[in-house]
Amino acid sequence: METVTESQNSIEKTAENPAVIELEQKPSVDKKSSKAWIIFLALGFIMLAGGATLLAMTLLKPVEEKAALIFPTIPSKSSVAIVYSTITGQEIINEEANHTPVYCIQTPNGTDGARPQAGLLDAGVIFEAIAEAGITRFAAIYQNPGSAVIGPIRSLRLYYLEWDTPFDCTIVHAGGAYDALTAVKNGGYKDLTENYTYMYRGTVSSRRWNNLFTTGTYLGNFTNDKSYYTSNPQGFTHSTPEEAEKTRIDTLATEKLSIVTPATGSTSALIPKTSHISMHFGSTPNYNPVYDYDAASNTYKRSYESGYSHEVYDCPAGNLGEKDPESVCELKQLSPSVVIAIMVSERKASDNYHEDITTTGSGTAYVFQNGTAIKGTWTKNTRADQIKFYDENSHEISLNPGQVIVSAVPNYGWVEY
Repeated sequence: METVTESQNSIEKTAENPAVIELEQKPSVDKKSSKAWIIFLALGFIMLAGGATLLAMTLLKPVEEKAALIFPTIPSKSSVAIVYSTITGQEIINEEANHTPVYCIQTPNGTDGARPQAGLLDAGVIFEAIAEAGITRFAAIYQNPGSAVIGPIRSLRLYYLEWDTPFDCTIVHAGGAYDALTAVKNGGYKDLTENYTYMYRGTVSSRRWNNLFTTGTYLGNFTNDKSYYTSNPQGFTHSTPEEAEKTRIDTLATEKLSIVTPATGSTSALIPKTSHISMHFGSTPNYNPVYDYDAASNTYKRSYESGYSHEVYDCPAGNLGEKDPESVCELKQLSPSVVIAIMVSERKASDNYHEDITTTGSGTAYVFQNGTAIKGTWTKNTRADQIKFYDENSHEISLNPGQVIVSAVPNYGWVEY
């Protein structure tokens, strides 16, 4: 009996049935096609490995580098140059704000209806001097004011004009002394005198003739109508807010503050602390200002020798129409950051009624800030020059940011602290 192996049987069966041969026979593989598949698979593995490597490198980058891949670069506040106001020394939005319109407004301070004044809290600088008969008056310096009510407005004197001039401002007044009006006319000043397009009369009878007001909106209209779009004011020398704060902290920590000049390292003065200041313009207590230092706010609360505080109207911003300040404003005490007394040569003018005050040259000055008193000198070379203040060693004094009141005390008056 013949033995048939399994392999032989399989061959025979497939030979008998061609269909079986077609189904069971392994397909032949083309060598070129095989190589292509191998290359394709190899490239796939390489790309997969590369992607994984890139992902790993991204995950391992420092956090700030990954953030930079996603977000655009945003400059930090410290990388942006900080701009300070030429007039107040306070931080402002940009340099263009230093060239917006400035207004020098002549504001009365009598007890004949002038008080309380409106808008004075917004003034960057206030000059104070006797106008006539011992009654003081202000030249208040505003830059682009927005107050709903500003005033009252009274007449101009030549010495106020001399203090106004360095601020490159529009002179806002209601008439004035002949020499002052002549100087304005011949000096090419931006001038706004009593005008009912840009000013109005209040209706409170107790104000009597001290009832002429303006608004931030009206002043802006005047600027646009006259194309007085810019001002280039000269300001006082100011410390930065950070420098002023450091000085304040040092002052609170010591009974006396030693001022050191960084350039030379030399001590320029010993400055005694003081919390109470009295200025004597004359014998009338209603016009002799008194200041009390408030350490919490680092300001000086203003009152009068007669005993009452000097309150003024703080008016909202915006156009409220021709309003009396009594109806739309809130009373607050006038509290400047810096108080200065300049001693001036003063005498009666030729009419034996108005004042003649020397504004150029130099004289004794007292600068009060941070609860300290610095005795030194003031200097103003010409009408166009700004006043500068120096200590007793001839080092220029940097003023704190904020409102400054400069009082021109006659040489027959005095300052106590």
